[in-house]
Amino acid sequence: MELFEQLASKIKGKGVRLVFPEGADIRIQQAATRLAAEALVEPVLLGDEATIKETAQLEGLDLQEIKIIDPEKYPETAMNEMIDALVTRRKGKTDAVTAAKWLTDVNYFGTMLVYMGLADGMVSGATHPTGDTVRPALQIVKTKPGVSRISGAFVMQKGDQRYIFADCAINVDVDAQTMAEIAIQSAQTARVFDIDPRVAMLSFSTKGSAKAPQVDKVVEATKLAKQAEPTLAIDGELQFDAAFVGQVAAAKAPQSTVAGKANVFIFPDLQAGNIGYKIAQRFGGFEAIGPVLQGLAKPISDLSRGCNAEDVYKVALITAAQALA
Repeated sequence: MELFEQLASKIKGKGVRLVFPEGADIRIQQAATRLAAEALVEPVLLGDEATIKETAQLEGLDLQEIKIIDPEKYPETAMNEMIDALVTRRKGKTDAVTAAKWLTDVNYFGTMLVYMGLADGMVSGATHPTGDTVRPALQIVKTKPGVSRISGAFVMQKGDQRYIFADCAINVDVDAQTMAEIAIQSAQTARVFDIDPRVAMLSFSTKGSAKAPQVDKVVEATKLAKQAEPTLAIDGELQFDAAFVGQVAAAKAPQSTVAGKANVFIFPDLQAGNIGYKIAQRFGGFEAIGPVLQGLAKPISDLSRGCNAEDVYKVALITAAQALA
């Protein structure tokens, strides 16, 4: 079964509610009406209701079954509850006046709906830069327990082949502890996509073939990840060919249970990860799906501003699947 068919079958009829802060954007509306019609997601559109409906009417879209919330007309009692919840969450870093100002921003408002359990996840970024989506998520939803940073994974798909690459989007450089966290989070992401994770911690060295501080970091990260998740199939340090090709693995890492069989690849820094996924995409013909944000306590996804309605639809399926996982 194709990837997004699998995701759709997982979430169909489960009542996952996703908030879309950019409710007046036609791409968002097209995806939302499709998601609602297929009973995959209960979309919530944010923005001025008249503008949203006018846009939909011009495009011939029916929004009757889709909830629309205008933050500026949110009931006073409910808004005061949201302000109080935000002030409490910020633990003295934000007062009520500042919180009220923040909540005039649709991304902050949408994030608070997720934090308060009024939505299961959020999809934004069609008209906002990444920082406008990620900043409220880090300030309010925050990371999962035991996770210090979020990261960005790509699902690399070609025919029946499906792999996870991380971190390819967020952290420029990481220490061993963070690399270990990314490995564990990426294994969890793999399971969302029905991949039984076998995690390779990548390096320019395989099992001591080279000596350098960069290699030591990967060795330490592998050790920390194994300590945190003893049952996880993970190994490193491994060069990519040793992680991926059975014959190379037999020669370079014959004792490894992951080498030659890996399907989750953890890069030692963003430079390597970004280059790696784009080489696979352009030279190898793989579709790069993502980035999938990992490590947040609740799923919030960032779109590209160049996205189309199909992209929004797919990211929503991923976000809904993360919410159920």
